[in-house]
Amino acid sequence: MSARGKMKIITGNSNLEFASGVGDHLEMPLTDASVKRFLDEEVFVEIFENVRGEDVFLIQSTSYPANDHLMELLVMIDAVKRGSARRITAVIPYYGYARQDRKTGPRTPISAKLVANLIQTAGADRVLTLDLHAGQIQGFFDIPTDNLYALPVFARDIKKRYGEGDNIVLVSPDVGGVVRARKLAKRIDAGLAIIDKRREKAGVSEVMNIIGNVEGKKCILVDDIVDSAGTLCNAAKALVDAGASAVSAYATHGVFSGPAFERIKSSPLEKLIVTNTIASKEGACDKVEYLDIAPLIGEAMRRVHEERSVSTLFE
Repeated sequence: MSARGKMKIITGNSNLEFASGVGDHLEMPLTDASVKRFLDEEVFVEIFENVRGEDVFLIQSTSYPANDHLMELLVMIDAVKRGSARRITAVIPYYGYARQDRKTGPRTPISAKLVANLIQTAGADRVLTLDLHAGQIQGFFDIPTDNLYALPVFARDIKKRYGEGDNIVLVSPDVGGVVRARKLAKRIDAGLAIIDKRREKAGVSEVMNIIGNVEGKKCILVDDIVDSAGTLCNAAKALVDAGASAVSAYATHGVFSGPAFERIKSSPLEKLIVTNTIASKEGACDKVEYLDIAPLIGEAMRRVHEERSVSTLFE
């Protein structure tokens, strides 16, 4: 047996289809385990295969219901730690609480840091995640943390759907997402525009100005999270008003809470493409399509297990 031990994949209940996709990519069955609840909703985990001395990957997005799925992850970590796993990697395709990455006012928490502390204290040795809302969250962990990017998957899909060149403009819906949009624009040799947005209060956004030429262009908005979809839909309307010939959007994590689908349906967006880091809600809105990110996550897991470079996946 290799010194690194065998690779085991265990999943919680947040996104079973995604975990199966990772297993299919790696040509490896998921480890037989049970993640269930008692009548009072306490989480109980039982692993039915030996994990002693093995390299265990726990797949769990902390999506809705975020607290339940986070607790499942913590209990799974404890279960395999007590089963004497050699190394435990928490694979968190969507890292919930990431938007609470700093104090926004007096007596407010930094919940992203609290969640990092919980994961470490439970016994994780490593974290693998995708498109963190704020890059500095990697620094909240004192264990190795790989923050993967969906950009290569987006770039391939955009080239397939829309081609590439001067007729396409990648648009950041706010100043915070400029780096993401610029990297994607560079990959497909497209233009870049920025929405100057002022947020008066939480959950409410107002488009103020568009920086860049979008008239007569196919505009593609790029974001990391679509929650209530207010920002995205306001940005799409502003682009159409500024003369864009068509507007679509790509986002990594489709949270889709509250009136999100209704807003998307009534917006000028032609398509919204998201990855399947959060369990898909197929049929909820005919404008929303899902891209499978499981092969990218699976390949990163393979490289972590084999002690090979993960960053070369994005070169």
